[in-house]
Amino acid sequence: MAENQYTEDNIRSLDWKEHIRLRPGMYIGKLGDGASADDGIYILVKEIVDNSVDEFVMGNGKRIDIKVKDGKVSVRDYGRGIPLGKVIECVSQINTGGKYDSKAFKKSVGLNGVGTKAVNALSDYFMVYSVREGQKKQVVFSRGELTEDLPLSKTDEVNGTYFEFIPDESIFKKFAFKMPYLIKMFWNYCYLNRGLAIYFNGEKYQSKDGLKDLLEDNMDGDPLYPIIHLEGDDIEVAFTHGKTYGEDYYSFVNGQHTTQGGTHQSAFRESIAKVIRDFYKKDYDASDIRQSIVAAIAVKVIEPVFESQTKTKLGSQEIEPDGKSMRAFINDFLKDKLDNYLHRHPDVADTLEKKIKQSERERKELSGIRKLARDRAKKASLHNKKLRDCRSHLTDLKDEKREMTTLFITEGDSASGSITKSRDVNTQAVFSLRGKPLNCYGLTKKVVYENEEFNLIQAALDIEEDMDNLRYNNIVIATDADVDGMHIRLLLLTFFLQFFPDLVKRNHVYVLQTPLFRVRNKKKTIYCYSDEERRAAISELGKNPEITRFKGLGEISPDEFKHFIGDDIRLEPVLLTKDASIDSILSYFMGKNTPERQDFIIENLRVVKDDDKNVDLEDSQSEDENTEPIEKAS
Repeated sequence: MAENQYTEDNIRSLDWKEHIRLRPGMYIGKLGDGASADDGIYILVKEIVDNSVDEFVMGNGKRIDIKVKDGKVSVRDYGRGIPLGKVIECVSQINTGGKYDSKAFKKSVGLNGVGTKAVNALSDYFMVYSVREGQKKQVVFSRGELTEDLPLSKTDEVNGTYFEFIPDESIFKKFAFKMPYLIKMFWNYCYLNRGLAIYFNGEKYQSKDGLKDLLEDNMDGDPLYPIIHLEGDDIEVAFTHGKTYGEDYYSFVNGQHTTQGGTHQSAFRESIAKVIRDFYKKDYDASDIRQSIVAAIAVKVIEPVFESQTKTKLGSQEIEPDGKSMRAFINDFLKDKLDNYLHRHPDVADTLEKKIKQSERERKELSGIRKLARDRAKKASLHNKKLRDCRSHLTDLKDEKREMTTLFITEGDSASGSITKSRDVNTQAVFSLRGKPLNCYGLTKKVVYENEEFNLIQAALDIEEDMDNLRYNNIVIATDADVDGMHIRLLLLTFFLQFFPDLVKRNHVYVLQTPLFRVRNKKKTIYCYSDEERRAAISELGKNPEITRFKGLGEISPDEFKHFIGDDIRLEPVLLTKDASIDSILSYFMGKNTPERQDFIIENLRVVKDDDKNVDLEDSQSEDENTEPIEKAS
């Protein structure tokens, strides 16, 4: 047997596009199909829009036009435009850009000249043109390869840059943009850049009061007191207290939404507790001060240090050239501005202190039962048959698989058994419910400790204190696609929204889509997630294919289940729209029956027949040789 040779021939130098395509995770984080807000296709959009926003920040162009349709993204800004002689280099040469000169882009997000190159390399089609003083330069690429280099031409267009791209489906398999994620991204740009107008698919987004607008648009219910909005050099803060449990933060650096927080968010949490304690001259517990807080903080930093290329967590310890620490900078700002505000607004100070005292009373009332519940959870974790854990966890900061960690919450032994046998033991854990969870709508957090199942879910996620210790990035509700399964799904969502709303707001909660049908012949098997897919499969496979309808997760064998929770997993994110508050959602679905809810159920009713027919009532009259018409119920 010949020995492995290690010679000059083994050494390869990849060009820029090969390296990006071979290791896309280094540049855009995870790939995904668009189900998660941090999937790569959204990072591609962000990288392009970042450049246009940086132009606005530097005083060039007050409008950005963005369109997303059928997988194609276009972005047009009205800034200075890329220098015409450098258009190709700026989108295809690593370490080429205008942001290395700190005078031009003092406090920019994209400092390493990689963003647009990554979009270029990972797009099946990528076109850019720049307009400067009546002249236009346009080039086209495919997967990083230059395919068209058009000569300079005259144009009547105003100055600026236009990008158009289609992500490469060989990398982002079966991708689809979810509009709520894009809308949230564009609103954040507007909140952080007052005066900027973003026109997304023809609709205008613009903010007048910055972070104050952000909280007003995203809070659940009314604030306990008017939002406190404070501004200084390189820092803006807005906060109030609400009526939900937990702490809710929106943090930003140089316009970048740091969804995983970082040094600025940690410094804010610490400083706000300290300043409020000092104002009241009482040693209130920090958790009582921060309970139910809703806050936003934005800082501007010269050459920020992030913990990854996707810039979701700030690592910078210092904020100014003189070396002042982030903690000292934020504490000094709050000590001055917040202390003055509370002295000038005694009514707000009085309301805030009442809220702190209320949180203190609730914490002390819970302390006894919390200790018992913790002891039960510890004992259960030693031999917890409900939880089949995985090896990696979101808290393992050096584990490259941490973002993939998933907890499936499923019903019954048969369903959990199938998932457990087919899962990836490194990144996928399974929690098995005993039956239908308690309807906890309108109950206090005491029920989380008194109810064994809720307490064990809380312990499995490790979110009792805050979200910082969350052990899984994805929490997936896996229930049958029937009435009972839907009810269990709603009960679990009620639990999360009532007591841990941040899990939903931070896009950690999903619903697993599993196939309704298996259509196969001797040569091919197709799994179908809808009646439309079933019809297409029958058409593809020809005459008399075998059709099986899955009536529950337990009916799907482990060998088959591995197809549905692996690379081709279909997850439906649980999203809160800008216009829907948690309280209104829960009272509608989980409160007492109302005529409105009855009407909603009737209008959205699905009829499932035992002969492999799954038909929307609205579509039931469509002609299909495999579907019998069903009369609409009155």
